[in-house]
Amino acid sequence: MSPRIAIAHDYLTQRGGAERVVLSLAKAFPEAEIHTLFYEPEQTYPEFRGMRIRTSGLNRIGALRRDPRLALPFLAAASSRMRIDADVVIASSSGWAHAFPTTGRKIVYCHSPARWLYLPDDYLGQAGPLDPKRLTLTVLTPFLTRWDQRAARTAELYLANSSVVRERIQRVYGIEAPTLFPPFSPAVADGDQEPIGELAGWAGEGGTDGGHYLVVSRLQPYKHVDAVIEAFVGMPERRLLVIGRGPEKQRLLEMAPANVRLVEGLSDAQMRWAYGHATALIAASHEDFGLTPLEAGAHGVPTVALRAGGYLDTIVEEANGTFFERATPELIEGAVSRHAGGSWQREKIEAATRLFEEERYIRALKEEVFKHFTTAG
Repeated sequence: MSPRIAIAHDYLTQRGGAERVVLSLAKAFPEAEIHTLFYEPEQTYPEFRGMRIRTSGLNRIGALRRDPRLALPFLAAASSRMRIDADVVIASSSGWAHAFPTTGRKIVYCHSPARWLYLPDDYLGQAGPLDPKRLTLTVLTPFLTRWDQRAARTAELYLANSSVVRERIQRVYGIEAPTLFPPFSPAVADGDQEPIGELAGWAGEGGTDGGHYLVVSRLQPYKHVDAVIEAFVGMPERRLLVIGRGPEKQRLLEMAPANVRLVEGLSDAQMRWAYGHATALIAASHEDFGLTPLEAGAHGVPTVALRAGGYLDTIVEEANGTFFERATPELIEGAVSRHAGGSWQREKIEAATRLFEEERYIRALKEEVFKHFTTAG
């Protein structure tokens, strides 16, 4: 008898690596219903539109659906009411889905224990001591920490998405979690390419000139996109394309020089063009894993990355990338100059990504699911 499988995820309100993982989970288990606190179709990947998705009651409130951070005081209670009836639940979690109650066994695929509890400075960025988000989090942290620790103990198995997350799970929860690296999406690497119309006059008259450096990131403080933009102030001869949305957008627009362009809401075909015509990707944030170097690598494009976090799992220096030690404009500029003087082989870069292909991820995940289902009872 096959197990009844369900998928859980914090919220489907943006286009990021964690949401790409949910698409891979849905491909592995196409009959599974997806349970999530919020679903905003216009802000996430269009592939979700054809899937069965069950949301929390908070999803009816448009402002919260568009920005779930506003719902922080209510999310623990809402998560505790997201009861899932299935033999095995695969919870893709960065802090909420691991707490959804289940009638069967729960496997948590952990992108990170909650940043707002265990890495609050990363989560809050430059928020001052009187910022409402910081004040709210200060009040809620003792309760949320106890709640989060109880939630972690409801899992049959934790899987970490990177070496640094495996260490963090051990430190935070005392749980030994095997590492299962997430896949990069074939949709990013394969298929038609479409130039980005907004680049007309910036990337040549028709907007079709390549050779740009590329940042693909949510525009949040801990992503250090501002440091990358500042680095390009000192490199007016090079162009930087930033793809992403988030609360930092207006500030970044105001500081961006003429050789930097910010865009958002691109189609997969436009994303393929942006990657495929880039000189290099720049990845400056402390990522728990970070899929973008793999997506760039699938196009034979190397990465200039912060020597930290998940990038240590995916980037081999001088084979598919160059590192800088800290996310400062000066060190980023120096790394870009070193990259420009390097000799890069497309075949080596593409070979490095094949270790993270979706088929391997799905096969390994299915082995874990069926192993835990067959040992039930």
